[in-house]
Amino acid sequence: MKRLILLADTHIPKAAAALPQGLLESFKGADMILHAGDIVDISVLDELGTIAPVLAVAGNMDPPEARAVLPDKRVIEVEGKLIGLIHGWGAPTGIERRVMSRFSGVDAIVFGHTHKPLIEQHNGVLLLNPGTPDDSRFSDTLSYIELKIDDGGMEPEIIRL
Repeated sequence: MKRLILLADTHIPKAAAALPQGLLESFKGADMILHAGDIVDISVLDELGTIAPVLAVAGNMDPPEARAVLPDKRVIEVEGKLIGLIHGWGAPTGIERRVMSRFSGVDAIVFGHTHKPLIEQHNGVLLLNPGTPDDSRFSDTLSYIELKIDDGGMEPEIIRL
């Protein structure tokens, strides 16, 4: 079994000075961390990298130095499952359709942008938005997703902070 932590919209240092320490403790033992953009301070990825390998994409609020080293989208293979990773863009309404239009043949898509956690199936694709762990604008909850991949299945859980 693989345990993945899904994050998005950390907005460090604009939303908070740093990721909450308790949050980092809960990530220990993860096999991988996927960050769906709007990191803002790229050093957050280094901090997360002390816990587990990190793969990330750029979001619309990421500065040029982050966008220079992070792709807009990527596909990751974990335990035979293909996972698309993208930030998202535009109004919250219709974002699922927009992010799905950027991938084909994936089993899941991790995206952010709305700050609202989401786990839904659309046309056989698992859509996962971890929300935000530290930026309460646009959302009434702080969250991330823990995704377990085992025996060909994917089991996501929204963790509310």
